[in-house]
Amino acid sequence: MRITALLLVSFFFCVSCADKHDHKGKHPLVEVSGNILYKEDLQSVLPAGLSEDDSLLFTEHYIREWVEDLLLYEKAKNNIPDNEEIDRLVNNYRKALIMHTYQQELIGQRLSNEIPEQEIAEYYEKNKELFKLDRPLVKGLFIKVPLTAPQLSNVRKWYKSDAQEAVEHLEKYSFQNAVKYEYFYNKWIPLTEVLDMIPLKTEISEEYISKNRHVEVKDTAFYYFLNVSDYRAVGEQEPYEFAMPEVKDMLVNIKRVDFIRQVKDDLYKQAVNRKKIIYNY
Repeated sequence: MRITALLLVSFFFCVSCADKHDHKGKHPLVEVSGNILYKEDLQSVLPAGLSEDDSLLFTEHYIREWVEDLLLYEKAKNNIPDNEEIDRLVNNYRKALIMHTYQQELIGQRLSNEIPEQEIAEYYEKNKELFKLDRPLVKGLFIKVPLTAPQLSNVRKWYKSDAQEAVEHLEKYSFQNAVKYEYFYNKWIPLTEVLDMIPLKTEISEEYISKNRHVEVKDTAFYYFLNVSDYRAVGEQEPYEFAMPEVKDMLVNIKRVDFIRQVKDDLYKQAVNRKKIIYNY
């Protein structure tokens, strides 16, 4: 049993035993004006892994909040007369919730999220103005090594080159000597992710990187080497491979909107054919 506040649970359970409600096998904890909180309801929200003391605190807080909410609702209901506006809002929300749930089930049953890559590429090419960078992107390589690491002169030569031979040398070297090694010549990543790996952020900024593609800095324990092979600034065209997930999400959303529009149109046509719609104007 996840509830460790056994004394509290037993107390509320015994108090509730005498009522005349049909609890359908559930175990009542507390009742307020005919509203009952069950042990099973509490168990469903009790976080796993709490200590006994934390479980007791959570239980006490949850029950107190549940009681207070009900008392406030009763007070409000008794002091606010029947309100047609509230009823209208509740009905509208219920209708919207039912329609939304049904639409999501239809989409899940009949619509695939798969979009052909050719369609993604075509949409990107036709709508490039939609895909402008709001943050700098880079391609390159990063390596972090201790100040006492061997062959630092070779590291300084290798990290500045994206030639296959230099990369292979650096990869082999990093297995034994590097604290961190990141290869991203083949993909765009946000510059902020790279700068987070370099502690001297006051010296290494976005503007600095745009003008200096080979960066070497050190602190009291490590050297940090960064080679930026390609750079895209804010406002420039977002690279296709980086924009592709966003483009796909847009196409999936368009597909869903078109699908629901078609469902509504079909329902309308069926209603017209069956003379279910009566206009009185």
